[in-house]
Amino acid sequence: MITKRIIPCLDVKEGRVVKGVSFVNLRDAGDPIELAAHYDQAGADELIFLDISASHEGRKTMVEVVEKAAGQLSIPFTVGGGIASVEDIFRMLRAGADKISMNTAAVLNPELIEAGARRFGSQCMVVAIDAKYEPEIQDWIVYTHGGRIPTEHRAVNWAQEVVKRGAGEILLTSMDADGHKDGFDIQLTQAVSEAVQVPVIASGGAGNEQHFYEVFSNTQATAALAASIFHFQEVSLSSVKTYLKERGVEVR
Repeated sequence: MITKRIIPCLDVKEGRVVKGVSFVNLRDAGDPIELAAHYDQAGADELIFLDISASHEGRKTMVEVVEKAAGQLSIPFTVGGGIASVEDIFRMLRAGADKISMNTAAVLNPELIEAGARRFGSQCMVVAIDAKYEPEIQDWIVYTHGGRIPTEHRAVNWAQEVVKRGAGEILLTSMDADGHKDGFDIQLTQAVSEAVQVPVIASGGAGNEQHFYEVFSNTQATAALAASIFHFQEVSLSSVKTYLKERGVEVR
C-alpha cells in the first residue's frame, strides 16, 4: 500500500507567506524560512513553495528563500511560480529545490514539460492544475495566472496530456474549495487521480482531520495539501497523521 503524504503549502509573496480564500483576500501568515523549519520538525512529509507574485523581483526573492530553506530542510520540497524556461527550472533546482511546479508556463508552452523531463527527469516535474467547475459544460476548466484566466483545457484531459509530456506528479487545486475549509473536492480529485498513473496531490478545502481521511478514502490521491489550517495552528500535522493512522490509512 502506498503511504499517503501530508504536505503544507507556503504561498510566498514578496518574501512573506500569505493565504487567502479562492485565491483572493490574502493575509500574512509568517516568514517562509521559519515556517519551513517548523514544518520539517513537526513531521511534514514534503513542502511546497509557490511564488504567487512571480514577478522578476519575486523570483529573485524566491531563489533566496529556496537557498535558505534548503540549508534547514531534511524533507523534499517543491518550488513553483514564475518558472517559464529550462533555465528557470535549473536555477531553482540548483538553489536546492527537489522538484519544480509549473501551471501557466505548462499551458502556454507544453513543450517545456518535455524539455524539463528530458533534462532533469520526470521526478522533478510537477504540473499544477488550478481547476474550477463550469456548470454550463458540467466539467472542470483549467485556469492560469493565479486563477485569473480560464483556458480551453478541461482538467481531466489536461492532466492526461501533461503526464504524456513527462509530468511526474500533479498538484490539483480546486478553486471552488480553496480556503473555504469545507473539505477537498472529492469529485474533481477522483476524476483526475483515476485518469492518470502518476501521484496526485489534492489541494483546496482542508478544514479538519476528517477531510484528509475523506479524500484518501474516496480518491486515488497519494498526498493532500493544506495551508491556512497549518499556518494558523487550527490543525496540527501530528493530529492529522494520528487521525489517519487510527482509521487504517498508511501515512509516513
